[in-house]
Amino acid sequence: MRLSLLVIGKTTDRHVQALIDDYSSRLTHYVPFSIDVIPELRSTRALTMEQQKTMEAELIKKQLQPADYVVLLDEHGTERRSMDFATWLQKRMNTGARRIVFIVGGPYGFDPSIHALAKEEISLSQMTFSHQLIRLIFVEQLYRAHTILRGEPYHHE
Repeated sequence: MRLSLLVIGKTTDRHVQALIDDYSSRLTHYVPFSIDVIPELRSTRALTMEQQKTMEAELIKKQLQPADYVVLLDEHGTERRSMDFATWLQKRMNTGARRIVFIVGGPYGFDPSIHALAKEEISLSQMTFSHQLIRLIFVEQLYRAHTILRGEPYHHE
């Protein structure tokens, strides 16, 4: 079982990137994990939101494999507490999927074709966060979920 976080564009804040790297490193002690970055589209001023989402969708699809369990990180998805997310993750990992791919979309969200590929959608909060921070928050939650599943003292409840 592998976990992958697929994102569009680099993290530009070096402090945020350092924290992402820290949690990613911790996470790899539990499970193979990668962050795969799709380069941001260039010259988007002439594109409509829909055109941009369509172009991003094509780049996302190139990164996916037919057997992937695709989960979108989307504001309209299901919210879970950390303990519930850990349980959800364990169930997904027990199904035998070779790779779970979590995807953070571009600035305008996902093209309908990507929504159609997704098995599930998860919301991290009702609040809106920058794409930079979502990466950090989500990687920390993946790490937290694994410590919960192992009964380690990181999470307090």
